[in-house]
Amino acid sequence: MLASEELVKLRLCLFADTMDFSVKKLASDAGVFFSRAVQYTEEKLGQAEKTELDAHFEGLLARADCTKNWTEKIYRQTEVLLQPNPSARIEEFLYEKLDRKVPYRATNGEILGQYMLEAAKEFGPGTPYGSTLIQVGDCQRRLGGAEREFLQTSSISFLTPLRNFLEGDWRTITKERRLLENRRLDLDACKARLKKAKAAEAKAAAVPDFQETRPRNYVLSASASALWSEEVEKAEQELRVAQTEFDRQAEVTRLLLEGISSTHVNHLRCLHEFVEAQATYYSQCHHFMQELQKELSRRYPNSFVVNPRSVRSPSADPSSTLPINSLSPETEPLQIEEVQPPASGTRKAKVLYDYDAADTSELSLLADELITVYTVPGMDSDWLIGERGNQKGKVPVTYLELLS
Repeated sequence: MLASEELVKLRLCLFADTMDFSVKKLASDAGVFFSRAVQYTEEKLGQAEKTELDAHFEGLLARADCTKNWTEKIYRQTEVLLQPNPSARIEEFLYEKLDRKVPYRATNGEILGQYMLEAAKEFGPGTPYGSTLIQVGDCQRRLGGAEREFLQTSSISFLTPLRNFLEGDWRTITKERRLLENRRLDLDACKARLKKAKAAEAKAAAVPDFQETRPRNYVLSASASALWSEEVEKAEQELRVAQTEFDRQAEVTRLLLEGISSTHVNHLRCLHEFVEAQATYYSQCHHFMQELQKELSRRYPNSFVVNPRSVRSPSADPSSTLPINSLSPETEPLQIEEVQPPASGTRKAKVLYDYDAADTSELSLLADELITVYTVPGMDSDWLIGERGNQKGKVPVTYLELLS
């Protein structure tokens, strides 16, 4: 029973000591915070001096802030480029924070390709439309696969390093800069206290000292000058400690800020990898589409044509739409008036797009009209002779759908 009481008393003593230490620490922290707040307020009001950093240090700070701001903007916009859907970006962010694998999500190209393949089954794979849907759908799925590979590569090689800088290195720099600012406030507060103590000491020294006789059990009071001398010594000691802590923190922060140069080198390498991934992706897409275009042109030579609106702008020079062979100086100009239709070999053709004749040798066309076309020996394969009533002239093949 006695042992239990002693154990309880011991625990109460330990708890009291802990509480006493916590209260003292809390009071000390509150005093430091109040001192910094007073110093900061007086600086803003112009009533206190502020320790300025050297020009090189200020340049490092400005460079670091610039790096952070532009890295953040580039990171956010790259996210939008790779994933335009805000909901999908939020979902990926949540999965990443929860440290869970992001579920598989098909790209738009893969979804479109799947729809086309399913539609081909409904319409019949043996029909022209169904077989074409199969070809185009397969191409869209390959485009979607290339897009997926590009997204994964870009995320690993470009987005991840930028995010690591913002969430790692920059947070460390921000923390150390905050500590440096606190050390700077402590240092300036110590300077202000020392300045006040020296002013009071000088004032006390100017006043004649005197001793006042006290009753017994009292000691003679120290002079005001001696008291302020002790206060000056204490303030000077606090200033030396504050200066040492400020210098140490300034050196740590300086080293971190100088590391921004290494960050730029790393981001430069990542930028090159991002460009390579983009170039590979667009090259793959171009290759897939060229293969599809050639296959469709081979299977349907009279139906698959290039939309001239994609290669000719309204403001462009009409001669820019002419094939290269037709501009060759070795080709003699064709005399339209002398051309006669062959006895056989003429065909009907449907005009797909409006066409404005570039000169008198060409025939202007209106979409959906029917004309008679034929070719003559030595004529460029990209052109035909077209007739409409008593009008005659050259017409581009790509604007026509030849009818059987």
